[in-house]
Amino acid sequence: MEEMIVEEIVKLLEQEDNAQLKIYLDDLNISDVEHLIDELPQHAVTFIDTLSIKRAVNVFRILDFPTQERIIKKLPGNKLAELINLLPPDDRTSLFSELKGDAVKKLIILLPAKDRVEALSLLGYEEDSVGRLMTPDYVAVKKDWTVSRVLAHIRRYGKNSETIDVIYVIDKDGVLLDDIRIREILLADPEAKIGDLTDQRLIALKANDHQEEAINIFRMNNRVALPVVDDYNVLLGIVTVDDILWIANEEYTEDMHKIGGTQALDEPYLDMPIFGLFKRRIGWLVVLFLGEMLTATAMGHFEADIAKAVILAMFVPLIISSGGNSGSQASTLIIQAMALGEITVGDWWRVMRRELISGLMLGIVLGSIGFLRIFVWTFFTPMYGPHWPLIGVTVGVALVGVVLWGSLAGSMLPLILKKLGADPATSSAPFVATLVDVTGLIIYFSVAVMFLTGVLL
Repeated sequence: MEEMIVEEIVKLLEQEDNAQLKIYLDDLNISDVEHLIDELPQHAVTFIDTLSIKRAVNVFRILDFPTQERIIKKLPGNKLAELINLLPPDDRTSLFSELKGDAVKKLIILLPAKDRVEALSLLGYEEDSVGRLMTPDYVAVKKDWTVSRVLAHIRRYGKNSETIDVIYVIDKDGVLLDDIRIREILLADPEAKIGDLTDQRLIALKANDHQEEAINIFRMNNRVALPVVDDYNVLLGIVTVDDILWIANEEYTEDMHKIGGTQALDEPYLDMPIFGLFKRRIGWLVVLFLGEMLTATAMGHFEADIAKAVILAMFVPLIISSGGNSGSQASTLIIQAMALGEITVGDWWRVMRRELISGLMLGIVLGSIGFLRIFVWTFFTPMYGPHWPLIGVTVGVALVGVVLWGSLAGSMLPLILKKLGADPATSSAPFVATLVDVTGLIIYFSVAVMFLTGVLL
């Protein structure tokens, strides 16, 4: 079906039949037009310019930023002015925050004086704050109004609101008192006072809170929108769930990139220049490489022991990979739990206690398998010699220690970074693995010295 649409549109473009193209585009779903822009990016400006302005706005707001930027640069001035003016304030703020300074100035000039002040006000908040997400398009009423007056107010101003599912109750100074679902108003007595319908179970966001806090609050409460207030509880705007879903997806993507040991990409992978990919990957790779160089330093410290018992070197990859794997598992689990609000920094002791137990259990299982492997191989090869039981115990005990340490390091690092104000995702799998590689070698050879001194060492 989508291929047929693309073929039909290409035919109309070749025929330069703009009238028929407009009819065709206006009949398509918004998502279908977005798909067309993805398939025919060279005609994105033509599609937006051809669409009726309201549909053009609805398509434009769901496009990714690189596509929006390309359209803005080439869209005719009159259409651009209409587009920018009709964009919802939160989408407009998101666009402006991504653009470079000069481009923002040119677009802000296109706005009416009232909207210009509004845009500059929203841009005044920190980049990742709730203030950047909020829209001032909402319906607010006074607590002493009757239901019939509220309904008349909604009919007059509701069409300009982001949502009318929730109505906000304020006092004469604009202080937020409560919010009421539209269903409760519709079912109430027309002469009832709005103040009598409130239940005082208000949930609000702070304008200067981080956006991740808003994501967690939306996740824990079944709301389509939440009010945003300042430090004096004055209602400033609202944040709707569609914006939260968008931000949650961006946060998830950024965390996935960090867990993989790279900086977050601000463009789709295939649109990213090769040098851009290089810059985002090289920093972490250099840091991790320098960390791994400590592995050689650690092995150099035990060079004499390795020379006496070369057999120990055979198990180095096994030891450090097991520790790195357990650390990566623990790190990923804790980062995910923190992102979902299941644990906080204050739960560090409970986390450590659980990881001590689970890490010990995991280590015993892997250590037993390691010992069993050496035991079985003695029936097929004499490579371990007469002292194979001590070598098996060395490997087994070392695996218990390394896996236990990996679990503790992987679980504690995200909490420590959070306490220091850093992003927990930075304690990603590669970072944890590198740390455990170095310390794992020290544990392994220390155990070897303990069990094999006077026998092989």
